Amino acid sequence: MIDWLNSPALVAFGVATSWAEVLGFLTGLVNVGLLVRRHILNWPLGILNVLLLMVVFWSAGLYADAGLQIVYVVLGFYGWWAWLYGGANRTRLVVRSTTRAEWLGLAVAGVLLTGALWLFLDRLTGSTVPLADALTTALSLLATYGQTRKLVESWWIWIAADVIYIPLYGYKGLWLTAILYVAFLVLCVLGLRSWRAVERSQRPAVPA
Repeated sequence: MIDWLNSPALVAFGVATSWAEVLGFLTGLVNVGLLVRRHILNWPLGILNVLLLMVVFWSAGLYADAGLQIVYVVLGFYGWWAWLYGGANRTRLVVRSTTRAEWLGLAVAGVLLTGALWLFLDRLTGSTVPLADALTTALSLLATYGQTRKLVESWWIWIAADVIYIPLYGYKGLWLTAILYVAFLVLCVLGLRSWRAVERSQRPAVPA
């Protein structure tokens, strides 16, 4: 199966594109589209998507991104459960804004994750882009955690990650994945607008 996933499916921009990258492209688009609409099926489809991307990234030497997919699988199952039972009294979660305490925790975690991953990739792996790989990995983890809790601002973190991912994947010759992340960037903007509208609609009305 791994050999087939790594075999060429088509040629994009003069570079052979594997079946894993093609299937990752398709499942990724559908997954983020479901996430924008807050559909629970985004989680199982997302788990399939990250398993495919794990194969793609490992083959391209993006080791932190490949390892990140394992964490995504865990977060995928957690997000699936949290959206169904993570609210008050084990009810469904609702969309909400990120609190100051949560922003502080995310900022500290982001700095520590980026620093630790940068040192690891630079000293112990053959990564050719250790800082970019570490930063995008940290941002992606923070954004995914935010979306497991339905935090509106998690879309801003994804937008920041995508802006770095697009040229990074182009540099590594993963053109189809780079195009996918352009589509992700557009969907993130739509997701931000959609979740903001939902969050505003849930606020209690202010008496005149």
